[in-house]
Amino acid sequence: MIGIPADRRMLGAHPFHAVGEKYILAVTEAAGGLPFLIPSLGDRLDIGQLLAQVDGILFTGSPSNVEPYRYDGEPSDPGTQHDPERDATTLPLIPAAVAAGVPVFGVCRGFQEMNVAYGGSLWQKVQEQAGKLDHREDKAQPLEVQYAPVHEVELVEGGMLRALAGAGRVRVNSLHAQGVRMLAPGLAVEARSPDGLVEAFRVADAPHFALAVQWHPEWQVMSNSFSRAMFAAFGAASAERAQVR
Repeated sequence: MIGIPADRRMLGAHPFHAVGEKYILAVTEAAGGLPFLIPSLGDRLDIGQLLAQVDGILFTGSPSNVEPYRYDGEPSDPGTQHDPERDATTLPLIPAAVAAGVPVFGVCRGFQEMNVAYGGSLWQKVQEQAGKLDHREDKAQPLEVQYAPVHEVELVEGGMLRALAGAGRVRVNSLHAQGVRMLAPGLAVEARSPDGLVEAFRVADAPHFALAVQWHPEWQVMSNSFSRAMFAAFGAASAERAQVR
């Protein structure tokens, strides 16, 4: 049973809780789990009750950004999409899940949430920072082009990702404007892009799987051996948790 926190979005006059199908399919097909959508209810969600029911949690990407006051950042540009209900749900849930021994996997926004949850900060516009690449996708292109691998990341020697990849470098896609500005205490770098930007980390003292990546391994996951390996490792950790639970 793998939980996936939802985005809260307005569809017409009513709020809905939604999760992208690509994440649901990655849990089902590559992690071998049963997806369980977690509504973003903030403090109305009983975290203890939730953690007693799930064997893993996938923190997904999203069009919205973590609100900058959460990491003492500058105000966002007008029109920036935020999801305060998701922030209020995921930011306390992440450290609680890790401490409870629930495997967690963060992707894109989830990667950023995990850094903020542990006390790190974010660049809102990586492309405007000196020496940094433009990590955004061209939204005018077809999805196959947007999600195509565009740059390498260097995997840290001795890290989890290097063991899963069986190589020191892999090519990944890149669809983000935000990025890690200051890595939170207790997080260990797993991968960096050519400009030095942190692209993956793990929670160093986590009792079980606690990994996050900036790119999108869920995209067509079954056609990419490295992406499959990440989700399989997450699924295996969740299955182990299920047996104990």
